[in-house]
Amino acid sequence: MEVLSPTNVAEKSLVSVIADLTKARLTALVLLTTLVGFYIGWRGPMNFVLMFHLLAGTALLASGASALNQLLEREYDAKMRRTQNRPLPSGRLQPATVMIFGGVVATAGLIYLALAVNLITSVIGAVTFVSYLFIYTPLKRVTWLNTAIGAVPGALPPMMGWTAARGELSGEGWALFAILAFWQIPHFMAIAWIYRDEYARAGFKMLPVVDPDGLRTGQQTVSHTLALCIVSLCPVLFHMAGSFYLAGALILGAGYLWCAVQFSRQLTLVRARQLFLASIIYLPLLLAVMVWDKIK
Repeated sequence: MEVLSPTNVAEKSLVSVIADLTKARLTALVLLTTLVGFYIGWRGPMNFVLMFHLLAGTALLASGASALNQLLEREYDAKMRRTQNRPLPSGRLQPATVMIFGGVVATAGLIYLALAVNLITSVIGAVTFVSYLFIYTPLKRVTWLNTAIGAVPGALPPMMGWTAARGELSGEGWALFAILAFWQIPHFMAIAWIYRDEYARAGFKMLPVVDPDGLRTGQQTVSHTLALCIVSLCPVLFHMAGSFYLAGALILGAGYLWCAVQFSRQLTLVRARQLFLASIIYLPLLLAVMVWDKIK
């Protein structure tokens, strides 16, 4: 493992360290999907104050959860090149500091959501927090099914947005949840295939690690992408979006499925990176089309 020099440690600004600790890009995705859930669910003139409270509380919760996740996985992060430069394994922050920061920020986020948004959104946030930290995180070293289980907390943010707008759970909220849940599987299979050697070295039991020939990895990737193509049509069935969204979902789904099939046929790094790129293009575009074609 590379040893970071004191000079390299000092070069990171406080802002960069906090961004790494809170997984800024992941938190941004959480906020995006939460915002879409709120916008699609809201009726009438937009309540920007409530939107702000929702995003602020969710940002606090997601940031705290990310910090505590890194606290729990610090010794495993140190074994992987892609994560060994995070604040804890690199020595930029100490475990006690991260524990206090993560605990205080996440708790503040839950309380903020309960008081400024509504109780049901805060409860869903709590379920997300607990399932992410205390179910998904330890299962990564126990069973390859951790990916499917981890898709649950990853898919709850748009439901938080929906309940913030409507004050209740409903089929529409579950449709948004299903889209995010199925999208995550091929997205993560691509990542796990690219970094399978590093995951194996750290002791993470991802499917590409326990499936060296890739047969099951390819099958899981294609089946979940096909399921995504189907559930992505639910917003039309629930009258959340119209024909423009329908056309966009079909086109985007066909492209994503093609990449998944090519990956399953040729389990190479090139195909895995192609699938990963397709996944990060697919989701923002699908959500953008949904927002654009929202049925008022």
